[in-house]
Amino acid sequence: MTNLFHSFYWKISLVFLLLLIALGAAQVLITYNSSMQFVRQADQKLNLDLAKNMAGEFEAELEDGLDISRIKSSIHDMMVVNPRIEIYILDSSGKILAYFIDPPGEVKQDSVSLGPVRDFLQHPQSDLIMGEDPRNPSLTKPISVAPLDIGEPQNGYVYIILGGEQYDSALRMLENSYYLQTSIKIFGVILLVTGIAGLIIFAFLTRRLRKMTGIISKFDQGDLDQRVPVNSDDEIGRLAKSFNSMADTLQENMKELKKTDQLRRELIANVSHDLRSPLASIQGYLETILLKESTLSHEKRRKYLEIILKNTFGLRQLVEELFELSKLDTKQVEPEVEPFSISDLIQDVALKFEQQADDKGIQIVAENASGLPLVKGDIALIERVLSNLIENSIQYSEEGGIIRLELKQEGAAVQVQVKDTGAGISEDDLPHIFDRFYRAEKSRSRSEEGTGLGLAIAKKIMELHGKEIQAQNRNGQGAVFTFELDRAN
Repeated sequence: MTNLFHSFYWKISLVFLLLLIALGAAQVLITYNSSMQFVRQADQKLNLDLAKNMAGEFEAELEDGLDISRIKSSIHDMMVVNPRIEIYILDSSGKILAYFIDPPGEVKQDSVSLGPVRDFLQHPQSDLIMGEDPRNPSLTKPISVAPLDIGEPQNGYVYIILGGEQYDSALRMLENSYYLQTSIKIFGVILLVTGIAGLIIFAFLTRRLRKMTGIISKFDQGDLDQRVPVNSDDEIGRLAKSFNSMADTLQENMKELKKTDQLRRELIANVSHDLRSPLASIQGYLETILLKESTLSHEKRRKYLEIILKNTFGLRQLVEELFELSKLDTKQVEPEVEPFSISDLIQDVALKFEQQADDKGIQIVAENASGLPLVKGDIALIERVLSNLIENSIQYSEEGGIIRLELKQEGAAVQVQVKDTGAGISEDDLPHIFDRFYRAEKSRSRSEEGTGLGLAIAKKIMELHGKEIQAQNRNGQGAVFTFELDRAN
């Protein structure tokens, strides 16, 4: 039973049935009151002149004074013909002088209010006028009234209650038998038919909610591919769209979390590896210096210290690049976009690496393209991209190799290419070349200077500019890295 009322279908059905019962009871009550009002008004209209006619008969008998015995026979005959009325003789102040009621009984008040009497006499054709019932002071009933001359100096009224106690008793019997039973039967039929129809309609309307609940339950249990079919544009349809959108976002976030977790694991593994080797080298050479301090020659000592210093520089570079990549990943770096000459920047960066390239026997050729428009971007970050690409090309190029920096206008953008004459990139390694710490193990084996983060940093910087960087092979002649920058307005 508890689970039953936890169902939205049964909750809304119960509310509907309770509302239906309440409306049915209200309808029965309103219908009953309206019908009774109609009966009373019709009765008053039919008996509008009843008191006037009686007064005309009584006045001839009462012209010498109020003598009830003279009119008692006439009243008895009238009440036999119309047993539902009660007759009262009032004086001019509303005091009851005589009354004729059936069944005989006590009158609980000795006067009646003259307000309804005056209303009836002044506006006989108006809507229903109710007067006090001397036998039931708490009730008002339809009346018929007429002035009555009962001799000088007395004048009064014939005051007739059109629904006496006998009439009320008969009406209650009818209410308890015919009217009430008929109302209950009609109400029962309406309740049964409308209730069944309502339950069927609610079952149909909530079917999509039940189906949606099942799909969401499966989604909650881990089946993230579950989606709710959208068949309409109503509230339920919009709810389904919202759930599907939320599910898509959640699924993408889960994928990103898994990817981030995988990258974190790889990062820890790679950092551990990259830190372990230089630290082990530093530790080894320092221990050698300490153990052989008395016998170690000056040249050996200096050589060992230079190796230690080189590994220290490598560690520092690795840590700095890790911090730089972390800031780029978390969007802590905002590009300061400004117009600049990409041709001048190419020349400056090439000059910066000229000595490093000469030491390895490699030539850097920077294209001095004239007529190119200014581009927009963060000049410091773009310089970092070019530096990382040139460093990568120097590392993977052999002696006698050539690195070319080429510029070309492509529509509303300027294309930048860094080409080398190394061994190229294998097809298996090409999709992963911009992953952090990824190193090709074959033709592009890692040199001692690299950290494995340069290309990943370059990719992140270009993403901050809303651009991509691509790597391709040059048909066995090396590799080419390409990116574009928008023209400045």
